[in-house]
Formats: sequence, structure tokens, C-alpha cells
Amino acid sequence: MISKLTQRLLTLALVFVLAFFLWEIPFASANHYFTNSGEIKDNIELSKNDFTPQENQALQAIRQRRNKEIARILNSSQRQLLIHKLHNGNNIDQALNSLNLSSEQRELVNSINVFTNLKLKGIFSRHALLDSHK
Repeated sequence: MISKLTQRLLTLALVFVLAFFLWEIPFASANHYFTNSGEIKDNIELSKNDFTPQENQALQAIRQRRNKEIARILNSSQRQLLIHKLHNGNNIDQALNSLNLSSEQRELVNSINVFTNLKLKGIFSRHALLDSHK
């Protein structure tokens, strides 16, 4: 009976020790780059040199997929206006805000942005974890 109690106490102590040391690992250090409202923050302060070629490729793929999904929601005149705004130097948030989107379109765009931000967070957190182990 004493050995089971000792085993349980040691297990509990191990859990607390692991929780204490794992608390310091930056699981999602890129939180400040994203909002929950679906707003895209593509002006990330990290340079392309901070990422591996595979990470850059994954970031580009995520953004391209986001753009394709948003384009599917828009009608042809909205797509043309979006392209025009983006070529004039507006970021994607500014360009989307200038469009006359219906409430359903705006909700779908926000959902796409939230999903995209979650994917980007995954890459940034993996990058931060890899950098912390170097």
C-alpha cells in the first residue's frame, strides 16, 4: 500500500515538474500577429531570411489558398476591383474593406481569414520551437 502511495506521489510530482518547465516553451509565440476577428496581419515583422525555404513555401501556399478561396466568394466585378486595389498598393484588408460585400460574403471572408491565421500560427509556432532548440 505504501509503494502505491509513493508511486502516485512521485507521478504527481513529475507532472508538476513537467508542467513547470514546459510553461516556458513558446507554443504560439506569434499570437500578437493575429486577431480573432478574422483580420489578416500580413505585415509580419519577420523577414524571409528568418524562415527555411520549406517554411516560406508553406506560407506562400497558405496565402495563395486564402486568395483563391476569397476569389471564389466574390463576383467578377468585385474580383476586378480587388485586383485593382491590390495593384494600387493596398493590403488585402484595405482592399476587402473597400469592396461592397454582402453580410454573407463578409462572414465567409472572415471565416477564411480566421482559418488562414490558424494555419499561419502553426508555422510560426513550429518555427519558434525549432529556433529555441538551436
